[in-house]
Amino acid sequence: MRTLVLIGLVGFAAQLVDGSLGMAYGVTTTTLLLAIGTNPAAASATVHLAEIGTTLVSGVSHWRFGNVDWKVVRRIALPGAIGAFAGATVLSHLSTEAAAPVMAAILLALGLYILVRFTFSGIPREHLGKPLRKRFLSPLGLVAGFVDATGGGGWGPVGTPAILASGRLEPRKVIGSIDTSEFIIAVAASLGFLVSLGSQGINFAWVGAILVGGVLAAPLAAWLVRHVPPRLLGASVGGLIILTNTRTLLRADLVDVPRPAQTVIYTFIVVAWAAAFAYSLREYLRDRDLESSDAISALREERERATKTPSPAVAAS
Repeated sequence: MRTLVLIGLVGFAAQLVDGSLGMAYGVTTTTLLLAIGTNPAAASATVHLAEIGTTLVSGVSHWRFGNVDWKVVRRIALPGAIGAFAGATVLSHLSTEAAAPVMAAILLALGLYILVRFTFSGIPREHLGKPLRKRFLSPLGLVAGFVDATGGGGWGPVGTPAILASGRLEPRKVIGSIDTSEFIIAVAASLGFLVSLGSQGINFAWVGAILVGGVLAAPLAAWLVRHVPPRLLGASVGGLIILTNTRTLLRADLVDVPRPAQTVIYTFIVVAWAAAFAYSLREYLRDRDLESSDAISALREERERATKTPSPAVAAS
């Protein structure tokens, strides 16, 4: 019983972070399951089964708070589902650990970009409101879905920074759209695991505990995203990406960093992340009328309307 309560609390915390920052649910819960002896395929299958419920509630919550761009969801979800099903099938037969450091290095670079950009400049405005093209979202969804299924988490860590870095959508819409589309990815990955593994190694009591914790946290996380200023969300996401992917690189076989040195690196990252957040908060408070979530949303909607409305010359022709 104590183990189930612990797993439920981890599910709650993971969903709170994932729903408000757009990533870390799968990574957090999978790490816990691996730590208590579950094999990688069974751990990922357990997490994705629980995610069917948590992502559904999370998606509905984000929709109710106006955090979802349905064009993005439509363009990224189907390729993501294909990638997730393929990834689940691959993981059931072999390990993809060799690719993890490469992906972590790419995401670390994106995290650094996002942290620096949002901390010192706020949300990028030059491309805000421009449409996200299918030729960008489809490959992104395919890769993110595959990584998510093979790694037990990756839809948010891959999708969120890539869309944020484009500067075309404000952070709350990025997070809400990624979290909502993740329902399709969780279903596809679960089907892939069930086809390849059956129910072998899946502890359905753990699935239930993770599910209950995540469902309780989902509405609160969606509310937070709606009200936290974009500059602060961007700085928070950037720091989380850097921390999680640094951890992946330090634990890879390609590098051999002593434990004391790892502690120093983690401490430096956390201190720098806290300083960046404090600076972002100060800049937000200095000009909150332009930096608020509502102000950014209004600017994006105005630019979207402008791109849809033909100019007078065109209308007269």
